[in-house]
Amino acid sequence: MPVKIRLQRHGKKGKPFYWIVAADGRSKRDGRFLEKLGTYNPNVNPASIDLNVDGAVKWLQNGAQPTDTARAILSYKGALLKNHLAGGVKKGALTEEQAEEKFQAWISEKEGAVDAKKDELAKAEAAAKAKALAAEKEVNAKREAEAAEVEAAAKAEEAAAEAETTEEAEATEAPEVEAATEEVTEEASNEQE
Repeated sequence: MPVKIRLQRHGKKGKPFYWIVAADGRSKRDGRFLEKLGTYNPNVNPASIDLNVDGAVKWLQNGAQPTDTARAILSYKGALLKNHLAGGVKKGALTEEQAEEKFQAWISEKEGAVDAKKDELAKAEAAAKAKALAAEKEVNAKREAEAAEVEAAAKAEEAAAEAETTEEAEATEAPEVEAATEEVTEEASNEQE
């Protein structure tokens, strides 16, 4: 029975989510499997991989062949390195402690690289947000300036219109006042007569 370490697709359309499984090579892609070794979620950046490294190494030592994508994932998580080191221990090239020490050193280096990538992505996202905020502030400042200009123009028109109405009112009041003063003077002259 040829055993393959491969991906089994789950999730919905456009949002794939994979299980990493050891399965008979003759079974369907999403069919029966012998053991679930982990999960792989490519929808996040960086991709989320949860892998049982010891289980994967056990299957590799028993002759399971990973597919190309599964091989890349196993390499990324260090399962292939651990299998290689286990082979060195079997041959007597190094001890179990040396192999474990090398593996832990590799894991810490890999975690540092992944953390650096996450930090870089977070900085890039923050820079993009800052740039978008600056552009938004610039647009808002332009809108406020245009609104202030329109408001100033409206106030100027209103003041001009108000000045016209006061001039017209004064012009109409002046003859009325003159007429009223003439009447008062006529009445006063009539009374004196």
